[in-house]
Amino acid sequence: MKTDEQPTITGYDRRMYAIMNRREGAPLHATAARRRTVVVTHIALTAVGIACWLYSVLGDERWATFGMLGVLLPWCVATGVINGATRGLLELRVRVLDERQRAEKNRVAARAQYVMMWLLLAVTVGTGLAGFAGVEIEGLIFPVLFSVFVVHWLMPLWLAGLMAADDLPEEDPAEEGV
Repeated sequence: MKTDEQPTITGYDRRMYAIMNRREGAPLHATAARRRTVVVTHIALTAVGIACWLYSVLGDERWATFGMLGVLLPWCVATGVINGATRGLLELRVRVLDERQRAEKNRVAARAQYVMMWLLLAVTVGTGLAGFAGVEIEGLIFPVLFSVFVVHWLMPLWLAGLMAADDLPEEDPAEEGV
């Protein structure tokens, strides 16, 4: 592609942009405190979902499957609120984003990588110490790896929600003429 060509924005891109920029849910993420609450709720729902899934797979507990299904809808709503707060920063294709949004996406990715590096170090040290303490770590390998994978997948979303700025107040057209 030539450097002077504009990328083709498809109908899918336009629909996703419109969905991610709807303002009906704005009161749910209007302030930093509300965004932090939604992100913490999303983290808690994710932890419950991981635990239920691991119980249903490894512990053969049937109730955990229903627990996981019960967590799914609020988790999806919280994900939508975070995506609305970031205006789809992580969900939209790069060709739809402006330069400021691209820079913000890069900042979020860099910070998520940094946080995950320290989290992986902590998990590695913790697992090593557990092994030295005589804990049977063979049974922990899959649950720990799965949990770290999910956190790695969702860390950019959580950080984007925490780093999102408050919306600028809309200007009243009547005040402009004064």
